[in-house]
Formats: sequence, structure tokens, C-alpha cells
Amino acid sequence: MPNLSALSKTQAQARVNQIRAFQAEQQLLSEQGILKLDDNTSQHLRQYHHNLLHQLQQSQDIDLNDQASHLSLGMQIVSFLGALALAASLFFLFYQYWGYFDTPLQLGILISAPLLSLGLVSWLYRIDHTGYYAKLAALVSFAAWVLNIVMLGSIFNLPVSPNAFAVFALYAFLLAYALNVRLLLAAGMLCSYLFIGARFGSWMGSYWVSTGEYPEHFLLTSLLFFLLPLKFTQQRYDGFAAIYQILAAVVFFIAILILANWGSVSYLPWSDGVIEGLYQVLGFVCSALLVLYGIRQQAAKLMLTGNVFFALFLYTKFFDWWWDGLPKYLFFFLLGLTAILALLIFNRLRLVVQTASKPDEVANV
Repeated sequence: MPNLSALSKTQAQARVNQIRAFQAEQQLLSEQGILKLDDNTSQHLRQYHHNLLHQLQQSQDIDLNDQASHLSLGMQIVSFLGALALAASLFFLFYQYWGYFDTPLQLGILISAPLLSLGLVSWLYRIDHTGYYAKLAALVSFAAWVLNIVMLGSIFNLPVSPNAFAVFALYAFLLAYALNVRLLLAAGMLCSYLFIGARFGSWMGSYWVSTGEYPEHFLLTSLLFFLLPLKFTQQRYDGFAAIYQILAAVVFFIAILILANWGSVSYLPWSDGVIEGLYQVLGFVCSALLVLYGIRQQAAKLMLTGNVFFALFLYTKFFDWWWDGLPKYLFFFLLGLTAILALLIFNRLRLVVQTASKPDEVANV
């Protein structure tokens, strides 16, 4: 029996899907008379798969059929919505009755809320093998932590500071890695964007609250987040590498897209036309590179992200060139021809990838 403890939940689910596909193909070949196994071999194979599936389900709580997979997706959605509802309830509870408490009681509530919610997370993590309830409690604990920092600053009349985002990010990252919560990882990344962007803006001489007005604040952070899974493997954490790279790519390309159309918000000491042209070229090149990287790494979501932003850069450029000068029917006709050209290119890439996969290699997958 292979070692299953080293498999992540995604890898375990992929193994289950592989076994189910093998069993379906074996049954089809057997019905067509192509594959005939003796009773002893067939029984041994069924028993092996049964034991393997049982161990995978016990160790990783994966889904063994389509119905269970659909229910798991529903549980994830309900867990997310429940966490949002409970966090909103906590927020409005604070603001509804906050004025009735004296300062010592307010401090006690603020200090105890994150600690109690963290204790609840730890308790649920020990007794809940599915992890849904612990992850839901972790999201509520993060909301309590944010409220704690915000309300303490309000009580003591502290100046508003971007350092709060660093504290938010640290707590989100700790909970995300402790409980394997991808949503908290994304929250930690977004808080990090705001903190680093605000600090960078302060160094450049602008007020940190205006950090969102200068998209260049987020470019370096996006590159660092994208490269982080390449330097530090995230194999133990289900889906973390994809979150890092996809969210980093989305923020990076949104910033480039803004700069490619409004050069006046750039720090570069050039004319708006030069700045916009520079970022347009950078957007085309980087989105094309992301598509190629996604193909090479077999990362469909990264490839899709590159495709979407390449199309956005292309269509916004078409709009600048032809919207005012061409009849609208001709403008959209050209867009349609461009889409057909893109289909031809992607089909060619698909054929190249398929040709590169030899039949014996496909059979061994």
C-alpha cells in the first residue's frame, strides 16, 4: 500500500478520480470482451482499490463519488456564507451596544473576543475531522481580530496607521497555514498589498490613504507573491500555490491595465503617451508569458488568467484605435475576426501540446 500521509487533499482527490476512471474503463473493456481478468486477479484488484479508497477517505476526507463532491461544494459555499453572516453579526453587535459599556468592559470584550474565538477554532479543529466548522470559526476569529484593532484605536484615539494592515495580514496568514484556509490566505495577501502599498506611497511622498491612486504601488508585491510558491513549496497546503499566483497575477494585470490607459497616475517622469505605450507593451508581453507558463506548468487557471488579460489589453487598444473612426458594425466585425484568429492560434498550441505527448506517455498517466 503506498504512503498516503504525504498526499495533499487535492492529490488524494485526483487519485480517487483516477481509480474511478480506471474502474469505469475496465468495466467497459470487459463488457466488450477486450479485457478478461480471472476471478482471483479481479477480486484482488477490487480489494486493493477498496482498501485504498477507504484509507484516502479516512486520511483526507475526500469524496468518493459525484454526489459527495457536489455536497462538498455546497458545504464550502454554505460555510463561506455562514462565516460572512456571523462576522457581520459580530460587527453589528459591537456597534449596537458599544455605547452602553464603560471603558474597562470595552477593553475586556475586545481582548477576550479574539482569544475566545481562537480557542473555539482550536477546539473545533480537534473534534471536527472535516474541518468545515473550524474554518468557519477561523473566519469569525479573523473578523474579531480586525474589530479588536479598529475599536482599540478608536477608544484610545490613536492615529490611523497602515501598520494595522500588517497586523491583520499576520493573523490571517497564521490562521490560513494552521487550518489550511484559502480564503484567509487571500485576505492576508490583500492586507499585505495595502500595507506594502501604503508604505511605498509614504516613501514616495504621498499620504498613505491615497495608495490606491497609484497602481505602481502593487507591482513589486505582485511579483513577490507570484514567485513565492516557486521558492517555497506549498505542497502541504491545498490550493495555496494557485491562490498566490492567480491573485498576484490579477492584481498585477489590473494595475498594468490602469496604467496603460491613464499614464497620469504613474510615478515615471515621462509624458502620458509614453507611459501608456510602455505599460501596454508590458501588459501584452506579460499576459502572453503567463499563458505560456500556464501551458508549461499545466496550470489551466493561470493560462485562463493570461488569456483574459491579453484579450482585455487587445480590446482596449482596439477601442482606442478604431472606436471613433470606424462604423460600429465594422468595429465589432474586426473584434469577431480577432477572436477567430485567437481560436486558430490556441488550436495550433493545443495541437503542439498533443503532439508532444507520446501515446505511451499518455497511457502511463
